[in-house]
Amino acid sequence: MSGLFADDEGEGLPTPPPDGPGLFGGDAPPAFVSSPAAGGPTAAYRVLARKYRPALFADLIGQEAMVRTLRNAFAFGRVAHAFMLTGVRGVGKTTTGRIIARALNCIGPDGRGGPTADPCGVCPNCVAILADRHPDVTEMDAASRTGVDDVREIIEATRFRPLQARTKVFIIDEIHMLSRNAFNALLKTLEEPPPHVKFIFATTEIRKVPVTVLSRCQRFDLRRVSVAELSAHFARIAGAEGVGIAPEAVRLIARAADGSVRDGLSLLDQAIALAEGSEITAATVGDMLGLADREAVFDLFEALMKGSPAEALAITDRAYARGADLGVILGDLLDLSHMVTRLKTVPDLRNGAELPEAERTRGAALAVRLSFPVLGRAWQFLLKGLAEVEAAPDRRAAAEMVLIRLCHVADLPTPGDLVKQLAAGGAESAAPSPPSRPPSGPPAPSRALASAGGGPARATAAPAAALEAKAGPQLGSFRDVVAFVATQREPTLHAHLLHSVHLVRFAPPVIELRPEPAAPRDFAGRLASLLGEATGTRWTIALSGLNGEPTIAEQGATAVAARLASVVEHPLIQAIMAAFPGATVETVHDANADLYGLPAEPASLIEPDMPPFAPPDAEPADDALPPWEIE
Repeated sequence: MSGLFADDEGEGLPTPPPDGPGLFGGDAPPAFVSSPAAGGPTAAYRVLARKYRPALFADLIGQEAMVRTLRNAFAFGRVAHAFMLTGVRGVGKTTTGRIIARALNCIGPDGRGGPTADPCGVCPNCVAILADRHPDVTEMDAASRTGVDDVREIIEATRFRPLQARTKVFIIDEIHMLSRNAFNALLKTLEEPPPHVKFIFATTEIRKVPVTVLSRCQRFDLRRVSVAELSAHFARIAGAEGVGIAPEAVRLIARAADGSVRDGLSLLDQAIALAEGSEITAATVGDMLGLADREAVFDLFEALMKGSPAEALAITDRAYARGADLGVILGDLLDLSHMVTRLKTVPDLRNGAELPEAERTRGAALAVRLSFPVLGRAWQFLLKGLAEVEAAPDRRAAAEMVLIRLCHVADLPTPGDLVKQLAAGGAESAAPSPPSRPPSGPPAPSRALASAGGGPARATAAPAAALEAKAGPQLGSFRDVVAFVATQREPTLHAHLLHSVHLVRFAPPVIELRPEPAAPRDFAGRLASLLGEATGTRWTIALSGLNGEPTIAEQGATAVAARLASVVEHPLIQAIMAAFPGATVETVHDANADLYGLPAEPASLIEPDMPPFAPPDAEPADDALPPWEIE
């Protein structure tokens, strides 16, 4: 006997006839509102976003990959038990979940149909799901019900068979808002749900969803709908509503929607109300959105690039008088600079059908005239200016200051052009003569070539004996010793060797040093022990009363100061500083300097424990370079 929880698919409670009441009664009576003009009640207005909500997969726009996958899944009976739909607001995540619920539970007009990618829309299940009153399709907003108790209600409901439909469907919107305990409570049921249960999750913040949940779902990333697709969609809806709308007005709405169908339909609703039955023009939409006319934006951008602040402020004054927000105008300029940069990067884009006439003509002309550095500088100024406008107490004043600054730098040469100009005037006499090649001699050991700075050396291959790796650190100078200590997790010892010790004599394995009073008394023993463990050789650290060399830190500071002085005296730098009064040289980076700011030390040609390349009487190769010629 079939009962409420019968095992056979399709058994259980009989489905009501299409024209009869549902499980909880018939269709809800239409709502009415008072209409003063008509003197009586009229049907409540349904906004376009609800009136034209897709009811079939074919109605979804811009999500072809997801639709094709779902159609194939229904065709081959491979429908997943859980779906994760992610994307920006208004692209159809919850709508897709409702379509999936109808596709799973549609029984066809004759009551005998099975799951299908094209639900009939007339059977009791389709009608009830469309009306949001089906007992087996549960929608939950996780933004308001975030706790573990809310999830436990769903888990408890999965234990029972559907009341009316074939499959129980749970649609949870903004699932990323669930607490961690709620996610943990859902995991087991999500991994092994009953066969009559499907989960559909929607989120705008996919990164906040635990990977343990994501791994149990089939994920679909709903993409932003392109401006072209939105424009065509909004134009069709305007035609269905009997409203005339100019193509440029449709495009403005589509751009403002930012890939969201719902946001665009809300804007279209607003524009229809503003037009009061007449044709919706671009000016109407511009006034509604606080936008400047597109041609005015081009005029403003050209005035900025010409460095004409008076013309630029006159254009913004006219736009402000029409109700345009200057912060929005800066955003339009930012968008225009990006578009012109794209046209310059990919010239074939100007032949595309998606670009309107203004972008194809005036935008292409700007792309030819303006260089990449100029466009990049405009982008940086506008991007920074937008943040200033948002933080300023007077948005108009802040926006005008940004535009004035941009005018004054637009006609200046870029830093690269300025350096070229200055170099052409003064660098020729200051250019150093190329170093002469020293006379060739016997080739140096491979270590000499490797330790010289400035890049890889060109040399012939050395014999195998020269390529054998030596054990332990290479300590050819006291500076090598200090650098080695820095790698041994001895920060205190390293600091004292750097600042408090003067080298008197370096003759490995003997080092003679003069310590300053700040040096600890045991530093010599610690250094000898560290070097002995690393090299396997007994080292002697002798203390001397002779002055010795300056400390490594003092030598580095002297070298840095010398480099800075030589750079400041260079004619090219002098020309740059003259062109920019008040400019200073803060830091000089020398690729050939070591971590202490000192130039690389020349290594000894033959170390005591290192074999030479070849016998002393061997002839050097013709193409071998001496160790000091490095590329």
